[in-house]
Amino acid sequence: MIAKVEPLTTARSLRGPFDYRLGAGHPSVSVGSMLVVPFGRRRMLGVVVDLAEESELPSERLVEPLSALEAHVPAPLVRLGLWLAREYVSTPARGLALVLPPGTGTGAGRPLGRRRSLQAALTTAGRAALEEGLPGLGVRQEGALRALAGGPLAASVVAATGADHGVLRRLERRGLVSVEAAVHASRRPRLTAVGAPAGAAPDPTAAQRSALETIERRLDGGAGGRSLLLHGVTGSGKTEVYLRSVAMALERGRSAIVLVPEIALTPQTAGRFVQRFGDEVAVVHSRLTARERHDEWWRMRRGQARVCVGPRSAVFAPLAGLGLIVVDEEHDGSYKQEGDPRYDARVVAERRASQEGALVLAGSATPRPETLLGYERIALSDRVDRRRLPPVEVVATPGGGVLHERTRATLAQVARHREKAIVLLNRRGWSNFISCRECGRVWECPNCDVTLVLHRGAGEVACHHCGHREPAPHRCQDCGSVSVARHGAGTEQLEQELEHVVSPLEVFRLDADVTAQGRSGQVLASFDAAAAGVLVGTQMVAKGHDFPAVTLGVVLDADATLRFPDFRAEERTFALVAQLAGRSGRGERGGRVIVQALDPSARALRHAAAHDSTGFSAGELQRREAFGYPPYGHLVRVVCSAESAGLELAAAEAVRDGVVTAGVPALGPAPLFRRQGRHRAQVLVRSRERTPAIDAVRQAVETVAAARDHGGVAFAVDVDPQ
Repeated sequence: MIAKVEPLTTARSLRGPFDYRLGAGHPSVSVGSMLVVPFGRRRMLGVVVDLAEESELPSERLVEPLSALEAHVPAPLVRLGLWLAREYVSTPARGLALVLPPGTGTGAGRPLGRRRSLQAALTTAGRAALEEGLPGLGVRQEGALRALAGGPLAASVVAATGADHGVLRRLERRGLVSVEAAVHASRRPRLTAVGAPAGAAPDPTAAQRSALETIERRLDGGAGGRSLLLHGVTGSGKTEVYLRSVAMALERGRSAIVLVPEIALTPQTAGRFVQRFGDEVAVVHSRLTARERHDEWWRMRRGQARVCVGPRSAVFAPLAGLGLIVVDEEHDGSYKQEGDPRYDARVVAERRASQEGALVLAGSATPRPETLLGYERIALSDRVDRRRLPPVEVVATPGGGVLHERTRATLAQVARHREKAIVLLNRRGWSNFISCRECGRVWECPNCDVTLVLHRGAGEVACHHCGHREPAPHRCQDCGSVSVARHGAGTEQLEQELEHVVSPLEVFRLDADVTAQGRSGQVLASFDAAAAGVLVGTQMVAKGHDFPAVTLGVVLDADATLRFPDFRAEERTFALVAQLAGRSGRGERGGRVIVQALDPSARALRHAAAHDSTGFSAGELQRREAFGYPPYGHLVRVVCSAESAGLELAAAEAVRDGVVTAGVPALGPAPLFRRQGRHRAQVLVRSRERTPAIDAVRQAVETVAAARDHGGVAFAVDVDPQ
């Protein structure tokens, strides 16, 4: 028997899989087995992607694997990883790495295994010896038997009585104790259900019951046809529909995956699933330790957990009998992976569901045009409490200062009435950039062609692209002037201003700086527990949180995203404002929303103020169709980068020529700003047909990457760039 193995190497030029002969020592190898194999002069970890009766190579040229790992990747996930590598123009190794058990790594070193410990228990003879008074035993042996009288214990626990490993082994030889290795209990991650309602599940509304009936029919009908979109206004009870849908899948003996945008920012959603389904829920996200991620993977693989909740990587959960994939807040951009392979978890969810006969249930108050066009829509038009959506007032951004007088007065009213408010400014730090008033010097990143952002709390200026940091300057390095000007405002500066406006209420800040310190959950829990206060932050504060006491939502510089050269700019602006508006007015006091913008009449803001998702989407789809943008066309971006200027442009031109030769239109090359010390240029491919465009890009990139002239160039391919 021949095993076809993909070695886990990052080399783009490597062409696998490679054949290995399976001898008598490998009887249980199958698709998904993980093998340590000889590869040239190295030992390398590989994944079996297929089996064959014979090889095209002579048998004397084939070698056997060195060993097999205990972990085994389910065959459907192997197929998914290989598909993903092709679809997103990556390597098989990078695609397969996404589905491997956490802690496996890509080398042939010792992987993270299941923890085992020695377990000791009394035998029948041992119990008899206890009853007979323990004749002929030493003090430590007697202590060990008495400790085990209550039941089996780990050897490390028995050791606390003074009975070390040698004592237990002597008791074992006398037949009084059995000692054996046992798999250590899984280390479970802790998750707090911030703001989650206690008690029994609420009775579904008529709209929720209708939605559940549709979902149930699809689950019973084999999930054929299109995926489902739960298009519900904020506060319409989408989470309860998710919970009951998962319960229906479990009742039918199926498993379920629940994708959330960012687990660190949505403890409420994940916590509710743990609250409802207990130990049947596995939680996976990047902030878990390697051991916790490993143990959760094994719980799912062994069938001990049948529900997985997590961000985009949870789409690769090793669950058997998959019946349902929920994509919460499906409009969120964090479902797109930034590093190679740059997959979109929403697209991967559709592929996996199709492959395993499962149903995709996506939900959002502001769904993407791609989802509206491709999914069957289920509407939840009203909030569960029948309260109206809060009125939205759009005001002009003031010429001086951060807050409009109307915004300032309304926040002061929140403070007087001891209420809660959420304020969104999608810029972190204190100031956008700093300059010298005397000579005009602007502090820039030495690695990237961008300005440094002032973070006054840390006393430094930082690059938000490469992470470069240096002490905040007090005088100009060029002219010696101490007249250093700060321009613009971020969440750090806004936090300080709000502390004066809403005093004595407490102000809570939530942005990437807070998240990097691991305090996001603590901030959300503190805001939820407070009787009154203001939560200020970047777009994180608009991500699906449910705080009934919030009576005011504020969006500052709401049309900043409209100033980006991006065809999705209006979609993102509408979603950001509508999502933040939905955080207000969920309690008995009602709520209102104030939006500050340079252009209050912008189309996206008008529709968001009217809570008109349907009207906005209709206009957006019409515009996309006219210009051939997604979902009516497909984009692929290729970024070429090099340390030496000029190499990136030459490589980008070669890639463009290769794509055009294949009959697919391409734009560029266009220079990009230098990032992390590398000069960059991009080529953009726009095509009505997806597969020909991806195939043309793959062929062009592989050809150019293999040429000696472009040896110092790195290639990054982004299918469906965001």
